[in-house]
Amino acid sequence: MKKFIIGIDVGGTKVAGGLVTRKGKLSQAQVVPTYADKGFDKSLAQITHLIGRLVRAAGGKENVGGIGICAPGPLNPKTGVVLNPPNLPGWRNIELTKLVEKEFGLPAKLENDANAAGLAEVLFGAAVGFKDVFYVTVSTGIGTGIIIDGKIYHGKNGIAGEGGHVSVDYRSPYHCGCGTYGCIEALAAGPGMARRARVMLEQEHSLPSVLRDLTHGHAEEISPKLIQEAASKGDRVAKTILDETGFYLGFWLAGMISLFDPDAIVIGGGVSHIGKPLFDKIRATIPHHTINGFAAQTPVLPAKLRNNVGVYGAASVFLPAGEEAES
Repeated sequence: MKKFIIGIDVGGTKVAGGLVTRKGKLSQAQVVPTYADKGFDKSLAQITHLIGRLVRAAGGKENVGGIGICAPGPLNPKTGVVLNPPNLPGWRNIELTKLVEKEFGLPAKLENDANAAGLAEVLFGAAVGFKDVFYVTVSTGIGTGIIIDGKIYHGKNGIAGEGGHVSVDYRSPYHCGCGTYGCIEALAAGPGMARRARVMLEQEHSLPSVLRDLTHGHAEEISPKLIQEAASKGDRVAKTILDETGFYLGFWLAGMISLFDPDAIVIGGGVSHIGKPLFDKIRATIPHHTINGFAAQTPVLPAKLRNNVGVYGAASVFLPAGEEAES
C-alpha cells in the first residue's frame, strides 16, 4: 500500500500542500504563493511546482497513492473541471485533474474546498463518529459541505452544498457577490460583519467606540478580529455585531436542521475563532426557528483541523472512511 496521499489546497493567495498518511497524519506541509493575479499559467506552474516538491519528499511516485486537490467553486468534482472561480482569474473550464495526471502520472481528484473540509472533519476532526454532518466555514465567505453516510453529497451537476448563498432576508439591502440579496454570506461572513459595523458607527457617529480607537478612525480597517477584541473590552457596537452574527447563523442553521436533520454541525473558518460568544448565540437561536424538535440536541461543534483543513480535506477524497485516525 502506498504510504502517502498528496493534498493540495488551492486558494486565491496561496497554495498549501502536504503529505498525509492513510490514517490522517500530516507528515509534511508546504506553502507557495498562488500568483493568481498573473493568470492561469503562472498559478498552475505554482501548483505543479509544489506537487513536484512533495513527490520528492515522499521518496518518489512509488510512495504516493494519489493527488487530491481542493479549490474554490464553482467546479465539477465528477469531471475534474474548475469552471470559473471568482478569485482565480483566467481559470475557465480548466481540466485540472487531467493536467495534473498527465504531468505526474498519478491519479488525481478534484473537490470543492468546503466539501473536502467537511469530509476531513468527519474522518479526522471534530465530527469523528458522526455520519451525517453539515459543515460550515465562515471566513471571507461562507462555504458549506453536506456529508451523508460519510460521503460528500454532490447533487446532479456536482455543485450541491452552496449553503452560503441561501438567502435569509430577501429584503436585505446587502447584495451578495452571487447576485442575490440577503444571502447568509452577505450578512454573516467576515466582510458582512465589518460592513454592518461600519454602518452602525456611521449611524451613531457621536457614540464613543473601542472600534474607532483600534482603527484610529479608519473604519475600512474593521475586521472580525478587531470586532472580537472590541467586544471583549465591552464595546457596545462590537457586541451588537457579534450578537447579530450569531443570530443570523443560528437562524440559517435552524433551517438547515429542518432540511437535513444532521447528526452534528461543524463550524470552521476564521470567524469561528471568535469562539464561545458566537457559538453560544448560535446554539441559543437554533431551537426557536426550526420545526425539528430535536434541534437543541444537535451538537454545534468548532472545527478541529483549523489551519491545515484544506490539505487534510484534499487528501481525504482519496482516504477510506472508517479507519482510526492517528493523533
